[in-house]
Amino acid sequence: MIKVIVADDQDAARDGMRLLLSGEPDIEVIGVAADGAELLSLARFRRPDVVMTDIRMPGTDGIDAIRKLRRLEPEPAVIAMTTFDLDEYLFGALQAGAVGFVLKDSAPELFIDAVRLAHRGQGLIDPQVTRRLVTRFARTSPRPAPPELALLTPRETEVLRGLARGFANAELAEELGIAAGTVKVHVERILAKLRVSTRVQAAIQAHRFGLVTWDD
Repeated sequence: MIKVIVADDQDAARDGMRLLLSGEPDIEVIGVAADGAELLSLARFRRPDVVMTDIRMPGTDGIDAIRKLRRLEPEPAVIAMTTFDLDEYLFGALQAGAVGFVLKDSAPELFIDAVRLAHRGQGLIDPQVTRRLVTRFARTSPRPAPPELALLTPRETEVLRGLARGFANAELAEELGIAAGTVKVHVERILAKLRVSTRVQAAIQAHRFGLVTWDD
């Protein structure tokens, strides 16, 4: 069972997320918080596996809370949520240590996927902001490929190129003529071999090391 704490200063958003996640058989919402200070106190006491926190909250905001949550032992995986598609929130949350970033207007399934991936040590970045994130961190001249890339099989390299072009698993499955479940396995192996936790980080690697170009 994945133990989750939800933090949001809006009652409706907090309760809606709690109801959504509680409907999943493998997820248990063990607490909710209305601000960063309450979140930190609750997390120290309840020891969640995953924390879903709004970024804009009174007092201790979400980004400051993420930094402090990283000092806990064991450290929970943190997913940042926001209504506002602003770079300062996206980059601030990821730099503070969030493993996931989801816009609040996303499909409900995305939040559930984000929790499960975070619990497995991976991360999920909302597809609505993926391209901008890759652009910011990877628009550099190609670098010599690291030894990790040589560990990828030809099929895994194909999948990585697809990730770097922004394809979802279903789109990759259709393009490569394989099952979506097989794509998922390939993605997990790619992340492990490249020693990264999110699809976006893998995409950045592909761009930085010349596996794809910005014209692809």
